[in-house]
Amino acid sequence: MILYFSGTGNSLAIARNIAQSTNDRVMTLTEAVQQDLTAEKRIGLVYPSYDFNMPPAVRLLLPQLKISADAYVFVIISCGAQAGNCIWTAKRLLRKQGVRLAYSHKVRMPDNSAIAFGRNPNNQIWKFERFAFRLERIIADVKVERHELHFNGWSFLGWLMGQTFLEKGMIRTLGPKVNTDKCIGCGICEKVCPINNIVVNEKADIGKHCTLCFGCVHFCPQQAITTNGREALKERQYHHPEITLKDMLQK
Repeated sequence: MILYFSGTGNSLAIARNIAQSTNDRVMTLTEAVQQDLTAEKRIGLVYPSYDFNMPPAVRLLLPQLKISADAYVFVIISCGAQAGNCIWTAKRLLRKQGVRLAYSHKVRMPDNSAIAFGRNPNNQIWKFERFAFRLERIIADVKVERHELHFNGWSFLGWLMGQTFLEKGMIRTLGPKVNTDKCIGCGICEKVCPINNIVVNEKADIGKHCTLCFGCVHFCPQQAITTNGREALKERQYHHPEITLKDMLQK
């Protein structure tokens, strides 16, 4: 079973590629916490790096998983550059459940948070070709259930960015906000939000539990959701080329 958390499809694409090669199923992490997965012999966790650590939502969901201590558990991070404390944090949380992390790695992908700083994530598609070898290696390792941890170190910056006051500050600064003049209440943002933090009546209303996945920003057809005070220009909206809006809606 490959469990994933994804805002714009990077982690979902990785999860699908692994699952297709290992004959596993994929499932959102949000759905997985409601299941008894103790019969699964292999569990993969695929999620992104946000600010040098795992997304706050993943940190809350991971301890709720019901998995066997005997399962082969691996973690794969999608990231713009640095994995930070993503894998170290997962290892620590799993250990508290009596589960040993057997394998870890990362795959560099376009950074969807670039849109919050006026940059275009689509200018980073060169990463797909350059780091394709990494995913091939990961798949080969997972197939034989190799035990090997990569990028699992602890860093001060990763620890610092994981502090509550900084996380809340980042969410206040970068957190998506709805431009009610442009919002048409189509409901797409509500459906793509991986933590059900958005409710749409006549207009979209973003709740207080945002985890900064930016899925709503990138998939809004009206470019009606801003981040860091910036409009989401259509040419800067990004999703993984293998993942469609339909894929995200089937979470």
